Amino acid sequence: MSEITGTVFNIQRYSIDDGPGIRTTVFLKGCPLRCPWCSNPESQNPQPQLSYRYTSCKQCGACAAACPNGAIALGADGVVIDREKCVVCGTCAAACPENALQIKGETMNVAQVWKVIRRDAVYYETSGGGVTCSGGEILAQAAFVAEIFKKCRDEGIHTCADTSGFGTADAMNTILEYADLVYFDLKLADPARHAEVMGVAPDVIWANLKLAAERGVKIVLRVPLIPEYNNAPEQVTALAEFARDLAPDAEVCILPYHRYGANKYASVGMTYALDDLRENTDDELTRAREIFEGFGFTCTVSK
Repeated sequence: MSEITGTVFNIQRYSIDDGPGIRTTVFLKGCPLRCPWCSNPESQNPQPQLSYRYTSCKQCGACAAACPNGAIALGADGVVIDREKCVVCGTCAAACPENALQIKGETMNVAQVWKVIRRDAVYYETSGGGVTCSGGEILAQAAFVAEIFKKCRDEGIHTCADTSGFGTADAMNTILEYADLVYFDLKLADPARHAEVMGVAPDVIWANLKLAAERGVKIVLRVPLIPEYNNAPEQVTALAEFARDLAPDAEVCILPYHRYGANKYASVGMTYALDDLRENTDDELTRAREIFEGFGFTCTVSK
């Protein structure tokens, strides 16, 4: 089996939200986009990070005593991490008896990932499930993802590529060679607003969507519907028109805004920017679905 390696921050077994059936989702680290609503902030940095879960911390001080660089201290509200001093050596995490400190991200080869994937082969077969690679951004580790998918295809296991579309055409083609399904994020149709909000221009993303459509792979466009960002009728209409022009045979799934990942930000030393943002109303979700259906798409709203 290939010795190509990747940086993985989680392998989630028995996943039911990342493709058809029961799946194993391999989450890769590193993403060039900076979507304010990102629910996996630990996926953004391509390097391993120290994560601190204060709800598990007993403030025993074992981590501070073990840290060789003086990067950890006990404060009034728990552990305080000096991330300038921290070299992510993992000594503190090994010393923590409550598993409150963890390293997010590790180098794995395909054989190591496959060892986890194959445990649930019977569930894939009975449920019509399979394996999804997500992120982060999988195009940044295309060779690694392709090797995982190739092994899955050899064993008759369905594969799903979950991508923002930001990467080279070569990376996209490499993954499409072995992907049975593509979950492709679609966020903003206005190029200037896309660059302002996500931190990258969308040209590469749109080119890769067209590429995937031309390859004939099944595509589900996933649209995170975010109040104040893209849920106004004219914004949804622009997205639907754009999608029709580039991937008219795709299906669409609307993802309502949620705050499920908000508490992860502090754990890796980041700040969540949308604390005061409301959720979508039922009418907004229905309207968005009807707009996409009006452009000929089969459209669902995720629960």
